[in-house]
Amino acid sequence: MKLLAHLSRIVVGIIFIFSGLIKLNDPVGTQIKLEEYFEVFAQDFSFMAGFWEALVPFALFFSIVLCSLEILAGVALLVQWKLRRTAWFLGLLCTFFAFLTFYSAYFNKVTDCGCFGEMIKLQPWTSFWKDIVLLLLLLVVLWQRAVFRDTHTTGIMLIAVVFCIGLGWYAVRYLPPYDGLAYAVGENIPNNMKNREPFRFKYRMEKEGKESEFDEYPSDTTYLFKEMVGPLNPDAGPRITDYRLWNGDTDYTQASFQGNHLFLIIQDVNKAHLSTLDEIKTLLKSLEGTSIQPAILTSSTEEDFNRFRHEYQLAVPYYFADFKVLKTIVRSNPGLWLLSKGTVRGKWSYASVPSKEAILEKVTP
Repeated sequence: MKLLAHLSRIVVGIIFIFSGLIKLNDPVGTQIKLEEYFEVFAQDFSFMAGFWEALVPFALFFSIVLCSLEILAGVALLVQWKLRRTAWFLGLLCTFFAFLTFYSAYFNKVTDCGCFGEMIKLQPWTSFWKDIVLLLLLLVVLWQRAVFRDTHTTGIMLIAVVFCIGLGWYAVRYLPPYDGLAYAVGENIPNNMKNREPFRFKYRMEKEGKESEFDEYPSDTTYLFKEMVGPLNPDAGPRITDYRLWNGDTDYTQASFQGNHLFLIIQDVNKAHLSTLDEIKTLLKSLEGTSIQPAILTSSTEEDFNRFRHEYQLAVPYYFADFKVLKTIVRSNPGLWLLSKGTVRGKWSYASVPSKEAILEKVTP
């Protein structure tokens, strides 16, 4: 039983550190997920709608705090720092997560719980049972708490705190250190818009009162079709389903895959960080006469964007796109995204504007 208690402590600690690291690497992704939950709760618990809506502006702050707490609690469990309190805290955290995932699964509200960020997708029921298993392991730790001794590891915990603050700050001000999404550097957007493989189905047929299953539709016309089950490989679909650029009635999606483009992405002109806008404008102007075509992508209203571009004299072509798509492409607002023949060659935050030479180097064969 002593061995089981130690194994439970180690497994839970590692899982929480792993989960927290993935999400703190990309706190904006967790922010988006929290905003989804707040919107769902505002609809389902309308008598508290004002409360949930008031939380939306603080979603990024909650994201960083929550991810950091997961990492710190996981580290504390591994090094046995205030172990009893840590186990109780993790138990409460697991209970909270279990409620969210059960609510998502049972009422089919938020189909991806975001437990491991946007890089590892879990179905709500899968995540719910994961939380239940973690709760059971924590019960073992609490039941056998007499076998553990608190250690003097405050120094390790302080290092972990500094690490969490540093990682969270870097990921928000710049970009996630690791980008595993479909618009990451090196990804080809047109390819990611195609099915990864053909969908597979099971065909249930009947002949002379006997049911049979086939991987392919039978050529024998004497079979009576009963049911098609599937797809058996739902992950075979495209990684990107909503990338589209337009201006007025004209679609520019396919045109964005031709040649080289440096897109200045301004998700919302009313919330954009403008401290380096002059530097960005200088970069865009310096690309005149090169093989790179500068343009702006925004999800702001046409009225807001026209006011913005005239105020800041942004004389480059511009297109509109879905807010969530732009937020997925680059987490910062504004940000830069370099596309060469449909392949992502670079992306930058407003806080790290590249030079003209660095841009040209990335598209030079």
